Amino acid sequence: MSVTVDDDLWSAVGDPTRRRMLDLLLSEGSGTATSLSEHLPVTRQAVAKHLVVLGRVGLVRATTAGREKQFRVDQAQLARAVAQLADVGAAWDSRLQRIKRIAETIQRGKDTSDETEKKQ
Repeated sequence: MSVTVDDDLWSAVGDPTRRRMLDLLLSEGSGTATSLSEHLPVTRQAVAKHLVVLGRVGLVRATTAGREKQFRVDQAQLARAVAQLADVGAAWDSRLQRIKRIAETIQRGKDTSDETEKKQ
């Protein structure tokens, strides 16, 4: 089973500060670099750079409101990311089940061999 993964998307989401920013934007509905920086242990400039990364992969969209940009989570792109994660999880579940079956087969063979040795 081959799952296509958007490495840029997951690289962007891999940063804890960016995940926290997404959480804040989802809970508040929108936010500016300034408003987000008030809830994060990083500067407004750092928040702006993180927003560029999230924007580049399509997770946030900006609209201009006066002198500031309001950022919102792009729900369609977030849904795509969630679907990708579910696919990756399912692929790993399948792999782990195969490994489990192989290990059980090996263990049964070992148990049978041990029983044979005890009888001799």
